[in-house]
Amino acid sequence: MTIRIENLVVDLGSFHLRDINLTLEPGDFFALMGPTGAGKSVLLEALVGLVPITGGDIFIDDRKITNLPPEKRGISIVYQDYALFPHLTVLDNIRYGLRFHLHEKGAAPIDDLVGRLNLNPLLQRYPATLSGGEQQRVALARALAVSPDILLLDEPLSALDPNFRQDLRAHLKSLHQASGATFLMVTHDFSEALSLAQRAAVMNQGELEQVGGIEEIFCRPTSTMVADFVGMKNLFKVEFSGSMARVAGLEIKVGREAEGLQGYVAIRPEDLILSKEPLVSSVQNSFAGSVAAIRSHGFFYEIDFAVNSLIFTAVITNHAFFDLELAVDDGFFISFKATAVHLL
Repeated sequence: MTIRIENLVVDLGSFHLRDINLTLEPGDFFALMGPTGAGKSVLLEALVGLVPITGGDIFIDDRKITNLPPEKRGISIVYQDYALFPHLTVLDNIRYGLRFHLHEKGAAPIDDLVGRLNLNPLLQRYPATLSGGEQQRVALARALAVSPDILLLDEPLSALDPNFRQDLRAHLKSLHQASGATFLMVTHDFSEALSLAQRAAVMNQGELEQVGGIEEIFCRPTSTMVADFVGMKNLFKVEFSGSMARVAGLEIKVGREAEGLQGYVAIRPEDLILSKEPLVSSVQNSFAGSVAAIRSHGFFYEIDFAVNSLIFTAVITNHAFFDLELAVDDGFFISFKATAVHLL
């Protein structure tokens, strides 16, 4: 079903959602991203009817649900802390919502959900005896048991370790395809958004900064806030001349005309290439500089590289780091293609 949010306003003390306009198409898997405190969870709770709305409207298809109670909206929500009933077994938790919904399907949908989420061995156990991953699977089954038109997921995988997270990500993808429901997921994890969502939005301070295809947001942000949020760590204010961007005495080839404009260039850290000698290739930008800082992140390294007064940040693999024998203050070259330069 289609979700349509029109000019939504929510006032919660000093925090406000302002003029939220958003449409989710039937069967969307939509990711809502943004820094902590941006208003993502507030928006989900407004949709489900748990916080009061000051202005605007919410529609499911052509049905206005703005003032309906939560149980009449056809929306389920799954929180990151699971919110299971501790005194009920797994099976009773899953069945709990059915008492408020009339279904002709009987137990068949529950049997299917239990099988898909590998919950059969857990049905007579209580939440306190389950792992985090098991509790999250139960919470998903409970939310989907009522056959919701829309499922809201508030950071559903953030509390899980990487192995559980990968398994549940696969479960979510399978459940979305099988249910045909519209999924709206709040997440801080870029890999989750990229692997699960087709479209996304970035929120900041109670407003939507950008809405679009998931790859569009990651590769073509429309504001400096979104560029910084999606990890374009190399963000420089520049002046354009022809197909060049000038900053700190450098001329960066951007591959297209931007004469007379003022703005920013943004370059993803993984698009930067470090080398001991200048590259002889199709790479159009190459600058000499020195290593300013090295940070290990386990499976990769983040390298700050000083060129004149600018600091570029590159991401390289462990293998590349040891091959290059990088050390602070060493002289190196940094290179990148003109097509890797995004204009803001």
